[in-house]
Amino acid sequence: MSAPALRLAGLGLLAACLAAAAMPALLRFGDDAFLTLSVALAAVAALAARDDAADRRGTVALILAVALVMRLAVVASPPILSTDVFRYVWDGRVQAAGINPYRHVPADPALAGLRDALIFPFINRADYAVTIYPPTAQAFFLLVTRLSESPLAIKLGLVACEGLTAFAILGLLARTGQPASRLAAYAWHPLPVFEIAGQGHIDGLMVALMMLGIWAVLDRGRPVAGAVLVTLGALAKPFSLLALPSLWKPWDWRMVLAVPLTAALAYLPYLSVGTGVLGFLGTGYAGEQGIANGWGFTLLRLWRETFGERAHDTQIYLGLALGLIAALALRAGFRREADPRRRLHDIGALCVAFLVLFSPEFPWYALLAAPFVAVAATGAGWVLTVGSLALYDVVPGDPQWSFETRAALLAAAILAAAAADRYRRIGRSP
Repeated sequence: MSAPALRLAGLGLLAACLAAAAMPALLRFGDDAFLTLSVALAAVAALAARDDAADRRGTVALILAVALVMRLAVVASPPILSTDVFRYVWDGRVQAAGINPYRHVPADPALAGLRDALIFPFINRADYAVTIYPPTAQAFFLLVTRLSESPLAIKLGLVACEGLTAFAILGLLARTGQPASRLAAYAWHPLPVFEIAGQGHIDGLMVALMMLGIWAVLDRGRPVAGAVLVTLGALAKPFSLLALPSLWKPWDWRMVLAVPLTAALAYLPYLSVGTGVLGFLGTGYAGEQGIANGWGFTLLRLWRETFGERAHDTQIYLGLALGLIAALALRAGFRREADPRRRLHDIGALCVAFLVLFSPEFPWYALLAAPFVAVAATGAGWVLTVGSLALYDVVPGDPQWSFETRAALLAAAILAAAAADRYRRIGRSP
């Protein structure tokens, strides 16, 4: 075995040990121990991604084998970071009973016959929120729960989706002339390991469909198929739509039409509830998450805590944030002669900007940006995807900075990393 292969194997063994130790460390020693091991795991992934071994096939096989071991080490762990996976199982069960999942909250007496002691007691918002998950997610829930109505089945299904993500990443790395070892930046990254295999977040399905759509456009030259795949990803979780501007060829209206047509067809089986198909997203999510009053946006909240709350500051902030996102999207969409690598950087930058500006303060939302640490690595992307794990506060009473302090430090670190990325790009410019 060559020296690079031995080095990669050693890093893989270390990565597997760190992944296996992280969840037990969380339960025994607290959140800081979990974060420390996660940061160490991210450092190992970054080092492995830089190891350009000559044997591409062997490199890929080793990275994927270690990634699978890491996921098997956490897949049976209890969903203690989030209980969303129980809602996924419930939605699949409701659909299998022939009931529209957007019609009733789980605690509705009409669904009493579906309750059990293993899933129903752990469903969050059971007494006031219908499901928030769009049609692609619902189809996935129904399909997987026909095999087994359990969180483990959902997790294994999402790990299978990660296989598609890895396939798309490898295709994009080859298309852009980057070494296959960069796959380790995603495959061994702590965020997908813990949030997809460990907690079973549906973002794993969104990421897989988004990356397949990007691959279809940039590697296979199939814009309509790519638009359909990205839209299906958005119907698992809407954030994947951020990939579309960079994939759009100006004035190609086939892609534009493919998006609403795909969405309409996907929602068709659920339209018996009318506008209720928006679920909790349309009835209370914005208020609960502080979107309506602005307190859910980290940057605005920090501004208010420093300078005080002002009239209409939520509307002003939203206008500025949406304007910036629109400007980045238009620049990406109308960029002249952008090669695939440039387009990947544009998508990654748009995802990071969106997550910073709209700051959904659940770590798994950062999964949107995780594949881009492999195909279009930036310091800001690494800081966001790793640092988001610092927002957890699972173990009560363990010594930890306040959430506000951690959120502020994370935002500052991301902005500093983005500035450093910009400085390096300027330094490389002729």
